[in-house]
Amino acid sequence: MLAHEKWFVPDAGGYPTDWAFVLRPVTAALLLAVLLATALWRYVAVRFLPAPELKVLRFFGRVVPYVPRLLAIHLGVSLLAAAVSGHFLTHDLDVDELAGGSALLLFEGALGVWFITGIRLRPAAILLALTGPMALLLTGPVGLLSAMDLLGVAVFLSFVPPSDAAFGRVEPDPATLRKALLALRLGAGGALVTLAFAEKLANPALARETLRMFPRLDVFALVGIHVPVDTYVAVAGATELLFGLLVISGALPQAAVLVAGIPFNATLLLFGGTEMLGHLPVYGVFLTLLAYGSNPATARLVRWLPRLRGRTPAPAPVLTS
Repeated sequence: MLAHEKWFVPDAGGYPTDWAFVLRPVTAALLLAVLLATALWRYVAVRFLPAPELKVLRFFGRVVPYVPRLLAIHLGVSLLAAAVSGHFLTHDLDVDELAGGSALLLFEGALGVWFITGIRLRPAAILLALTGPMALLLTGPVGLLSAMDLLGVAVFLSFVPPSDAAFGRVEPDPATLRKALLALRLGAGGALVTLAFAEKLANPALARETLRMFPRLDVFALVGIHVPVDTYVAVAGATELLFGLLVISGALPQAAVLVAGIPFNATLLLFGGTEMLGHLPVYGVFLTLLAYGSNPATARLVRWLPRLRGRTPAPAPVLTS
């Protein structure tokens, strides 16, 4: 159940937060398992496995020079679709709740077109990275954090915008690219972590209502396994949290994208175009991680994390296509 419940449940903002649900034995055990699995995932990836980890997918690495252009198109189409439908950045944020909503929609639509064109995108990315948080703060910190995937894409494109060469081809230096990828991972992973708590683990009432309205989301029931609703909510929230942490870790990006892509694509069968357009930036992030994670020259940059102490390791070799 990785759909955005607030996009499809009426009056979704009226469901109370219940942090006690997080402390239940089943939920707490699942959260502990998620943290341990994430730590083990990164440890095994860094210590024992090659990068890229799946040689059969190395052909995806050929699109690396064109990834910023493709990512910008994903972001631009999502922004334009949100503006046309009367929402700002996310489909659960109606402009009626914001002062100057019409101007925001016009600005959002113009930014969407700008990103789609691929022309001199660094100013557009900076504008989105600055304007988005200011507008979303009017709806509270949860609204801001749940849209971190868009902001992560904007920061990535401010570091690595498409060039004026054919098809936006760009080959950034490794130091710049690893910072851009870190921002992208923090944005996309942070959004997933936020939604895991805001729509499931700390808001089980909303998750229960979503499951009541859309019983086909219960994948256990579809295969003949019947579990209590609250158990399913805890499993769904823990799964979304796991995917968010794996994205942030940057470890085994090929495997992580393949695994996370299954539930993200499965919900399209139920929610259709709204889900697809709303998740376009996430699909763009997955494409980015898969492409850079499949290229031998960039794979290790995907999992880079800044050191808390000690010297920073030397940059990787200059990128090649």
